Amino acid sequence: MNASRAVIAVSAAALAVLAGCSSNKAPSNQDDGIFTYLLDRKPNWTEDKIETMPPLPQPSNLLPFNVSQNTPLTFAVDKTSLTVGKDGVIRYVIVVTSPAGARNVNYEGIRCDTYEWRRYASINDAQNGWDQGVAFDFKRIENGELNAYQAALYQDYFCTSKLPVGTAKQIVNNIQYKRTQSSINVR
Repeated sequence: MNASRAVIAVSAAALAVLAGCSSNKAPSNQDDGIFTYLLDRKPNWTEDKIETMPPLPQPSNLLPFNVSQNTPLTFAVDKTSLTVGKDGVIRYVIVVTSPAGARNVNYEGIRCDTYEWRRYASINDAQNGWDQGVAFDFKRIENGELNAYQAALYQDYFCTSKLPVGTAKQIVNNIQYKRTQSSINVR
C-alpha cells in the first residue's frame, strides 16, 4: 500500500513539473530570437532591376545546345547577352529556330535557388526591337517536355546545388565546348 502511495506521489510531482513547463503561448512563425524554423523564415531575396535590354542577337554570337534528340527545333544562347546577376539570376537571350526558319527570340532569366524562370521580353513583330509587354514573373521550370530548354540550360550549364555554376564567362565556355554538368562531374 505504501508503494502505491509513493507511485501516486511521484506521478503527481511529475505532473506538477510538466504543468509548470507548459506555456500559454501559441505556436508562432515569428522570430522571437530563441528559435526559428529555417523553412519558416521569410526570404529577403530581391530581384535586380533590369535597366536596359540587351542588343538583339547576331548569328555569330549564337551558341547552340542540345535539348532533346526528339525535337526538330534548334536552340541557341546569345553569348554576349549572358549575365549572372548579384541576385543569382542568370539572364540570357534564347533563339529557338524551326526547320522552316521561323524564330522565337526571348530575353529570359533562370533562378538557380528556386528552379524557376521568367521572360523579360520577346523580339517584336518587326524583328527590330524588344517587346516587354509579353514579360511575366517567375514560374516553375517544366521537366520532360519536348522543348524544355530552360530545364536543359538549368541542369546542363547554368546551375549546380541551387547556385550558378560560375561566372558568365565560365558558363559561356561550358556551352561553347559542350561541357555539361554531368560530363564535368564524371571527371
